[in-house]
Amino acid sequence: MEVNWFVVSVVVSLLSFATAAWLYSWVNKQPSGTKRTQELGTLIRQGASVFLAREYRLLAVFVLIVSGAIILFLPEPIWHGDPMRNVMMAIAYIAGSVFSALAGKVGMAIATIANTKTATAAVENMEKSFMIGFRGGAVMGMAVVGASLLGVTGIVMLTGDVALTLGFSFGASSLALFAKAGGGIFTKTADIAADLVGKVELGIPEDDPRNPAVIADNVGDNVGDVAGMGADLFDSHVASLSAAVVLAVALDGGIGKFTQMVFCYAAAGLFSSIVGVLLANIDKGADPTKALNKLTNVTTAVFVGLTALATVIFDFNWRYWAASILGLGVGVIIGIATDYFTNDTRKPVQDVASASASGPAFTMISGMSYGFLSVFPALIGIAVSALGAFLLTNGIDPTTVTDALFGISMAAVGMLSIVGMIISNDAYGPIVDNARGLVEMADLGEEALRITDELDSAGNTVKAITKGFAISAAGLTVIALLGAFLSEVNAVLQARGMDLIAGFDIMNPLVFFGLIVGSAVPAVFSAMLMLGVNRNAERMVAEIHRQFDEIPGLKEGNPKAKPDYARCIDIATTGALKELIPAGLMAILVTLAVGLIGGIIAIGGFLAGNIVSGLLLALFMSNSGGLWDNAKKYVEAGNCGGKGSEAHKAAVVGDTVGDPFKDTAGPSINTQITVVSLVSSLAAGLFILFSIF
Repeated sequence: MEVNWFVVSVVVSLLSFATAAWLYSWVNKQPSGTKRTQELGTLIRQGASVFLAREYRLLAVFVLIVSGAIILFLPEPIWHGDPMRNVMMAIAYIAGSVFSALAGKVGMAIATIANTKTATAAVENMEKSFMIGFRGGAVMGMAVVGASLLGVTGIVMLTGDVALTLGFSFGASSLALFAKAGGGIFTKTADIAADLVGKVELGIPEDDPRNPAVIADNVGDNVGDVAGMGADLFDSHVASLSAAVVLAVALDGGIGKFTQMVFCYAAAGLFSSIVGVLLANIDKGADPTKALNKLTNVTTAVFVGLTALATVIFDFNWRYWAASILGLGVGVIIGIATDYFTNDTRKPVQDVASASASGPAFTMISGMSYGFLSVFPALIGIAVSALGAFLLTNGIDPTTVTDALFGISMAAVGMLSIVGMIISNDAYGPIVDNARGLVEMADLGEEALRITDELDSAGNTVKAITKGFAISAAGLTVIALLGAFLSEVNAVLQARGMDLIAGFDIMNPLVFFGLIVGSAVPAVFSAMLMLGVNRNAERMVAEIHRQFDEIPGLKEGNPKAKPDYARCIDIATTGALKELIPAGLMAILVTLAVGLIGGIIAIGGFLAGNIVSGLLLALFMSNSGGLWDNAKKYVEAGNCGGKGSEAHKAAVVGDTVGDPFKDTAGPSINTQITVVSLVSSLAAGLFILFSIF
């Protein structure tokens, strides 16, 4: 049976957009609540829109500059190769950037509507509040994955040049890198400043409307965890598809059966997510975390069934199906391991909360220790899935190792197959977090606060799982991109009549040089982002102190005393925009420098070092931050002395340190790894022509 899977992918993408439109309409029809709730919601929406508009204006300039550089130099200098191909690569890059920006914009638009409606529904019952929060997040899940599949499919259908998907992916990943970094700096600037002055110094509640930084904190949830994470997962999905189609075409010798299989499995994954989203419900009194996990399990089961059926009907190779299911299974296991280390019902979080009674030093030591332990199962999982996929598929084509590299890329496609549901769960988190803040600021009652606290706790746990999943998926994806890099290098070498390379020997001094430099980049990148948060938070703390000192009655809660929320939003915005470019630019420039010094051999080592070091740091920081956050919430729930106790003060310090770990540096590293992998593949011809060694 012959089926054009490009057409099917387009149809499923359009179906996901239709699902997103229906969900958007449903959420929009829900009650918006009291006048005070709507006023606060408007402040959050306006602040998020202003930040995103200013960020995108800055990034538009960056995109235009990089597009010019691509026209001149990539995939080969314009005076060496085909000028039209360089122009097409620049157009693909711009398209990837635009699609990524739209993914973030759509997610933020619905999140800043769903937050007020989720808060309002919490006055009635938890079930309705949960459904609004989840369906609001699902709008972004459907839109993001639909756009990524449509973008990659469109490029292959229209041009037939799969190398252009790497340009599209580079556009998506470079914009995601800066969007995630900028959003992360904004959100943690406000969060840290609000906590340090509000909770630690003054002992006032988390979302007390007296705190001038409280609106900026809620804005940050949207620009960091919604717009930033949306762009991040869009990038991961595009990168996994790009690596897979490049290797598939190398195996097929053109667009053939392997390429069709990639799009079949990707379409099946998106369709499975649509089914999971439409089946979403929650029983009265049920645990929100279990409800979210159930939806993920349903989506996973549907994908396994659909791809098995497609493999039978269309005679795809079962070994590649097994590789994709292995990737998906490992993703689920990594999610379970992340849940163990970050869920407040588990021993690690409770141990850190208990240790906090002895002071913040013990909070930090125990939290970091569990954070390092949490890295082990995830890295073992990535290693097992990569090795297993390689062994499963090696020998399908005895003449090349590309079959096994394609197997690894199919494991990455499998792990990211249910990314529509993963994004839906992830975006649910900041929506209910905002809703919890609105309930407190608008004084909607203790029962509504209890409900949104429960929903928020589930959101925190699921967000931690999502970050672990996203980082692990990026790990598999960049291993596949390393294979795509090797494929692109050999294509250039073959075209020039030069000897092909089979791999990278660690004993080669050029490989070792690249390995050491590559392993250092994630640490420097993380430091630059967190120092940016530190500098910006110091400025905002000073502003909060100024307002409490200079606005009569503000500290005492006089209803006539109004904090200047806009000033704090402006500080967070200005600082984030100032800090977001240098770290990402550093990673790109170091990649180019290593390639121009040591050539493609050094870049092979550079990518290996960057992947290993980056994954370790990203997982450690994301999991440690999530653990400290939930340890604080565990204490605030009345354990280990409850609110106001010494354990609470220490746990707040741990959460404050963990904030830039889990929401700024950690989740940005996986995008950084993807960016340098794509830069390396795109610039392979440049490195072959102009490297010193």
